[in-house]
Amino acid sequence: MASSAQSGGSSGGPAVPTVQRGIIKMVMQVLNADAIVVKLNSGDYKTIHLSSIRPPRLEGENTQDKNKKLRPLYDIPYMFEAREFLRKKLIGKKVNVTVDYIRPASPATETVPAFSERTCATVTIGGINIAEALVSKGLATVIRYRQDDDQRSSHYDELLAAEARAIKNGKGLHSKKEVPIHRVADISGDTQKAKQFLPFLQRAGRSEAVVEYVFSGSRLKLYLPKETCLITFLLAGIECPRGARNLPGLVQEGEPFSEEATLFTKELVLQREVEVEVESMDKAGNFIGWLHIDGANLSVLLVEHALSKVHFTAERSSYYKSLLSAEEAAKQKKEKVWAHYEEQPVEEVMPVLEEKERSASYKPVFVTEITDDLHFYVQDVETGTQLEKLMENMRNDIASHPPVEGSYAPRRGEFCIAKFVDGEWYRARVEKVESPAKIHVFYIDYGNREVLPSTRLGTLSPAFSTRVLPAQATEYAFAFIQVPQDDDARTDAVDSVVRDIQNTQCLLNVEHLSAGCPHVTLQFADSKGDVGLGLVKEGLVMVEVRKEKQFQKVITEYLNAQESAKSARLNLWRYGDFRADDADEFGYSR
Repeated sequence: MASSAQSGGSSGGPAVPTVQRGIIKMVMQVLNADAIVVKLNSGDYKTIHLSSIRPPRLEGENTQDKNKKLRPLYDIPYMFEAREFLRKKLIGKKVNVTVDYIRPASPATETVPAFSERTCATVTIGGINIAEALVSKGLATVIRYRQDDDQRSSHYDELLAAEARAIKNGKGLHSKKEVPIHRVADISGDTQKAKQFLPFLQRAGRSEAVVEYVFSGSRLKLYLPKETCLITFLLAGIECPRGARNLPGLVQEGEPFSEEATLFTKELVLQREVEVEVESMDKAGNFIGWLHIDGANLSVLLVEHALSKVHFTAERSSYYKSLLSAEEAAKQKKEKVWAHYEEQPVEEVMPVLEEKERSASYKPVFVTEITDDLHFYVQDVETGTQLEKLMENMRNDIASHPPVEGSYAPRRGEFCIAKFVDGEWYRARVEKVESPAKIHVFYIDYGNREVLPSTRLGTLSPAFSTRVLPAQATEYAFAFIQVPQDDDARTDAVDSVVRDIQNTQCLLNVEHLSAGCPHVTLQFADSKGDVGLGLVKEGLVMVEVRKEKQFQKVITEYLNAQESAKSARLNLWRYGDFRADDADEFGYSR
């Protein structure tokens, strides 16, 4: 291997400053069957060609219909199998790249097209030489060289031996059997075919797909393996910055952060296996819906990272609450698309609800977590036994096949398993990766958060994923009360709620929807006493006055309780009614 760097220089080729020998890189894309795109430490991308191998190719001149456009991935025998082998083995994984030689750029001739400079390397993962694995499966062949040409793989003899085995065993390209045929229908932009296909995809619910191309942050090309077709897919529920466009006679500049959005989507989903829910299609035959990667909704992730805004069409979706919550958090950070955001007064954005009777339909829930801003997470009592059974089966599976410490590489938005302080494993979602020693996780069935080292995390088996049982912790906020803005006062209120209801069964009724999460009233399971009203009676919170007619009876009860607390000078009211002069300072509104 010591000669490999010199062999690049023996032909006058340039040195390789960007990709050096034995360096670990992340694979971002597979190009056909003999090249990959890796991400360098600088954040730049670099194309690496596998040394000394040739991908499948068409033999002869008359094998392709002249009137049909060649699609190499599907039309060249074994090209799809070779690409899929590399994709499944490498995408998103770290590999060891050892540069063997640089192939200099060559101009076009009458028979050979022009080639740009190529960096040729041996790529290994887990000690396995990827080129050798491809050749041994008959999915690539070994290039033959002149005797005086030393620009070749540092493992050239192993490649020749692998090819000999593939020929002997009749593997892939060397097989005498009929070559595999891939009849893949491309219905991108074909309105008539898309219309016929739409009802089928809508009925299918979540469909498996592979992201073949990313046009922009919210526009992708997908391959649906079950349906063997290609579609153009637009993310629902968001407004993503438009990219630059080449129009006749001019180039239309892209909107701010369009390139960042495209790169974000590429790094997260390109050539990865995803799930899609198709809701509708546009006039151009593009399908519109939701895309999920490792359990995370891509539309929500783009909004969360301030690379998209919520579109009004999301209101009718079950993901609307998640989108609004993500957008609100992004607005507060004032980054990217929200860099110039100015918060509007609450009065100006107060939703006008239809006048109707207050609906009181209390359901039993189990309160698992109280947050510092007085929100809380609950589990539905009716599905509690399902969670218990899943947890038992999951822990038995982990005990039989414990995760290898340090083998899991966490990515933001991924679902995983995490070992809590009690030594037990729970389902979780990665919220932030600071370093291998500091991974922020959210326990999706309980609502609590923790910072853990990656050694206490592992891959969540599909048998226990959110498709089998959705996340059981649902976030709510108390209706009809204002959470104290003063830190000490808010802590008093949170401590009281923790003492009263954490890890207990209560009764919950949704009163109204709001940005972030639904607002509810909560009752003690035994006494049927209103938890929020109890906080008002103790002077720990103030009443949020709402004007809808259906709430007037309960608001009056809350206001009477507030007057009693004020008269008794309890907690917030110990210095009298401060609201008239100091409401703004204390963060309250009357």
